[in-house]
Amino acid sequence: MWIVRLALRRMYTFVVVALLIAVLGAVSIYRMSTDMFPNIDIPVVSVVWQYSGMPAVRQNSPDTGSML
Repeated sequence: MWIVRLALRRMYTFVVVALLIAVLGAVSIYRMSTDMFPNIDIPVVSVVWQYSGMPAVRQNSPDTGSML
């Protein structure tokens, strides 16, 4: 509760501290080296489905989803 009373009595002090934190945060983000943000390769999943005994023309046709 004491910090609320202090903030109400010295309002400009808290405004200046908040602005100082915001400015220092922006400056630190700007000056941060790029190795802090490495390039990340997004994983890729491949699914292989084999139908044995089916002709290649039938496998390549767009209506293969109806065979299930």
